[in-house]
Amino acid sequence: MLPFQAMLALFIVIQSIVCALLIFLVLLHSGRDAGLSGAFGVGSTSGSFGGSSAIVEKNLDRITVVVAVLLFVSTYLLTRQY
Repeated sequence: MLPFQAMLALFIVIQSIVCALLIFLVLLHSGRDAGLSGAFGVGSTSGSFGGSSAIVEKNLDRITVVVAVLLFVSTYLLTRQY
């Protein structure tokens, strides 16, 4: 079992990575002006394999929700340390 300091450091690293990932995913969402997602082709009318952009947006929404839940759980675990 990990000592308390090592476990706390691990949770802080996980929290930082998840937070940065969530910020990146939120910036990928297309808004009124197509946002940053237009640079990566998320907001285009058709994908490179002929798919719809609605499917890509739906998958991006799902991934964002999962990462947000991970951020909540990691924040909860960090606050329970004390």
